[in-house]
Amino acid sequence: MENSLFIFKGYTSNTEKGEIFFYFTLQFQDENIDFTEKISFPPVNNKISPDLLKSLLDNLMLILGISYWKMYCPKIMELRTMSLANEQAQFWNAIYTKGLGEFFYKNNIDFRGLVNFPSDENTKSSPVSFSRQDRSLLLLGGGKDSIVSGELLKEQKKPFDTLAIGGSTVQNEVSKIMGKPPITIYRRLDNKLFELNKKGAYNGHVPISVVYAFLGLMAAIFYDYKNVIVSNEKSANYGNVKYLGQIINHQWSKSEEFEKLFKTYITSFITPNINYSSFLRSFTETEIVQIFSKHKKYFKAFSSCNTNFKIKSEREKNKKWCGKCAKCLFVFSQLSAFVSKDELLEIFGKNLFNDKALLSLFKELLGIKEFKPFECVGTPDEVKIALDKTYKREDFNKAPLMEFFIKNEITRSEK
Repeated sequence: MENSLFIFKGYTSNTEKGEIFFYFTLQFQDENIDFTEKISFPPVNNKISPDLLKSLLDNLMLILGISYWKMYCPKIMELRTMSLANEQAQFWNAIYTKGLGEFFYKNNIDFRGLVNFPSDENTKSSPVSFSRQDRSLLLLGGGKDSIVSGELLKEQKKPFDTLAIGGSTVQNEVSKIMGKPPITIYRRLDNKLFELNKKGAYNGHVPISVVYAFLGLMAAIFYDYKNVIVSNEKSANYGNVKYLGQIINHQWSKSEEFEKLFKTYITSFITPNINYSSFLRSFTETEIVQIFSKHKKYFKAFSSCNTNFKIKSEREKNKKWCGKCAKCLFVFSQLSAFVSKDELLEIFGKNLFNDKALLSLFKELLGIKEFKPFECVGTPDEVKIALDKTYKREDFNKAPLMEFFIKNEITRSEK
């Protein structure tokens, strides 16, 4: 917005104590609003190069700031404790512009020329080299994808540990089954963020996987890992809708485009000794679910429903699936192709194909209404392939949603 300014003020860190505080200020309508975000983590015993630590935390500050900047989207930004080279500023312009695509779309914001990180052509930022143990850190969300990555890594006998952001019950239960107790990092957002949202500040989707990528990088530096592994599949590249000449992709921060940008950036400006990659990039959602369906020990523990990462009432805390969102319906549809009806109903607690209220979402997932839902779901083709397999198994064919699929002869793959 006009006549507003966002300031990245800096941070204070104590790695031995396991905490970092990041500071931001929003100048809006002659008012200064200060924000503090806290990151907590296990104490760090390794000695970190001061130059590497500064570079890491400077960049972590820039991605954490996105949650506060987006409330009013000031055109002017100020960096108090660092300076960006032109190429770095271009990276951050892309992260904010493409990563907030869904946010801009839903709030009807013209993002063209809006994000302009300040840069200095005289600034030189060199990466810091340091030795690493040849082992991996797997980001564990508690869903089917990270479980598949973990089981494949175990099969290939590759040394790895897990990293959990937030430490949810689902993450803890899954890591226990996997036999890999996680390193856990916690974020504490400033409460003023939620207060301003209630008063009318812009609210909406942020590219959370970029935040996780930088926190994964931080953990790899702090605890001596060479590889940071995520579990983003092929269909994360598939967008939702076009807006102001740009494809808006809910999963942009899980896309191959982001992955390449991030790898180039950290190698060029932070350290060349840590590799970030997705273990499942060549897999379709259907292939991932087929692999996952063989690991039945996780059925009672896992969840891919995002309500697990929201504040819940006491009544809802033991509920892993809301049964109402596009993510639940998508995962139910995929699993219906590979697991028995009894197993699937035990996982979800009910037959989602019986819920006529989900028909509109079902049509969106199939690509025959509007556009793909703004959730981490697969492509319409992946949905059709799974439902075709379900149709041939006949377990669910009398349920209303499957009857719709069959009656309308939705183009089904021969695969």
